[in-house]
Amino acid sequence: MGDPQVIIHRLGDPGDLGWVVMAHGELYASEFGWDTSFEALVAHIVADYAADHDPVREAAWIAEMDGRRVGCVFCVKADHTTAQLRILLVDRSARGEGLGGRLVEECLAFARLAGYQRMRLWTNHPLAAARHVYLSRGFRLVEEEPHHSFGVDLIGQVYELDLVS
Repeated sequence: MGDPQVIIHRLGDPGDLGWVVMAHGELYASEFGWDTSFEALVAHIVADYAADHDPVREAAWIAEMDGRRVGCVFCVKADHTTAQLRILLVDRSARGEGLGGRLVEECLAFARLAGYQRMRLWTNHPLAAARHVYLSRGFRLVEEEPHHSFGVDLIGQVYELDLVS
């Protein structure tokens, strides 16, 4: 059969926005038992991006494998010097291909070119694979806080990475 064909492109095709919301809702419900309030949060993030983003300072990417959407990541402005990595996702069918790392690398390269000094992200403790991607790229844990969200008890985690040396 051969290796799967994987491409990463800027978000913008019809269906990309809806896929991001749907994929997050379905994946997090099946893997972690999260309720639709998480899907609503993702829908809000996606709607804000679609309605009003600065293409010089903000971008999003879709990963496709053999023509199917299988991943995404967003880079948005947190403040003048800080970019925020948001809603990284890799579908089960595409795991083990290094796609999460490639998506994060796209985000980091864009943030550096856009002139940000640091990148920040918020995640939760069950997301071990994502945490591994972040730590392997130099992110450091700067904050943790227990919370009850999406129908479950979680430990929220904030990671940061300096983009200039």
